[in-house]
Amino acid sequence: MDSQRAQQIIESPTMINVNYNGIPVYIQEVHSSDKTATIFPLDEMDHEQKVELDGLVEQESH
Repeated sequence: MDSQRAQQIIESPTMINVNYNGIPVYIQEVHSSDKTATIFPLDEMDHEQKVELDGLVEQESH
């Protein structure tokens, strides 16, 4: 995922489903300078981690 799309997801008024390694996550912050993002799993809000943007996958809504 590119940093611009990740930022759009953060700013979206609706929930956009994003996975990291198959786990649903919430994107908290995008770090464009090093192409990473701070995320946490939806079921573990206290488990923040910094990951590569390339690992984030937007899920298609049906």
